[in-house]
Amino acid sequence: MRATAVTFVAPGVVEPRSLDLPAPGPGEVMVRALVSAISAGTELLAYRGELPPDQPLDATIAGMAEPARYPLVYGYANVAQVAALGPDVPPDWLNRRVFVFAPHQSRVVAPLGALVPLPPDVQPETAALLPSMETAVSLAMDGAPITGEVVAIFGQGVVGLLLTALLVRVPALRLITVDRYARRRRHSRGLGAAASVDPDDPAGLLTVLGPDRADLTFELSGHPDALNAAIAATGFGGRLVIGSWYGNKRVTLDLGGDFHRGHMTVISSQVSRLAPRWQARWTKARRLRLAMSLLTEMDVPALITHRFPLAEVADAYALLDKRPGEALQVLLTYPE
Repeated sequence: MRATAVTFVAPGVVEPRSLDLPAPGPGEVMVRALVSAISAGTELLAYRGELPPDQPLDATIAGMAEPARYPLVYGYANVAQVAALGPDVPPDWLNRRVFVFAPHQSRVVAPLGALVPLPPDVQPETAALLPSMETAVSLAMDGAPITGEVVAIFGQGVVGLLLTALLVRVPALRLITVDRYARRRRHSRGLGAAASVDPDDPAGLLTVLGPDRADLTFELSGHPDALNAAIAATGFGGRLVIGSWYGNKRVTLDLGGDFHRGHMTVISSQVSRLAPRWQARWTKARRLRLAMSLLTEMDVPALITHRFPLAEVADAYALLDKRPGEALQVLLTYPE
């Protein structure tokens, strides 16, 4: 059987390519893609040639445990329908709608254990944002916001906006967001942020935060230069959670000023593994169930700005790369 997969051919070059697909074996199924979500963070690193040459894409996902090499088949937010069953797979799996951490690919063979069945009330386009919501939940867990705190979030892409939507639920929390694009700032305020400011106005940000600055800051912009601004926004004894993956871009930090005297805690946060502090009570499966549940409570369609058929995938990545202010979540669709 043949499938079509989004292939990163070289930096700046992405196209659909045909590949051979084996028949599903014991305990496996073949799924037909309905929609998949493009990550404007990690996938743009691949598109721009900014992935670290010696680091796996994700050691916890099958097929991504090796360092990236072009041509690269990549992606991890595929919503599909089970179309064929391998030996010994119960027949009630046929035609189920599922989420699978798999590339942008028209058909995928996967083990049953890799499938996340969709609840009846979750639409495929909503489910495509499951990894982003799981990341937002992971960030919130690692930052551990407390009632009454002042929180700053740098970056209001999809993950940043989902985190904003989560944190505005914390009682008496005052949330300030930072993003360079006016559309995202408007959306952020609509979700309940007390203010959303342009990073090119650092004085304005510090005025909004107040003299004590932020108790908790998240850096999610993907821009290394934002990290110094996030440090400057964090108050004495505060916490700074770094959720951005900068790829091979180097970070130059100013650690000689407020940081040196600030007694702040810097926390790296990445969704692939649970932080050790949570492992006694939490599993990835539990966190994923929570993320799926939260998706049903969010206005996910408001985050989806563009849909491209698989054949037009080059236009989708060019939009995110060259005109990011126009887009939030970009989806790929898979016409029969």
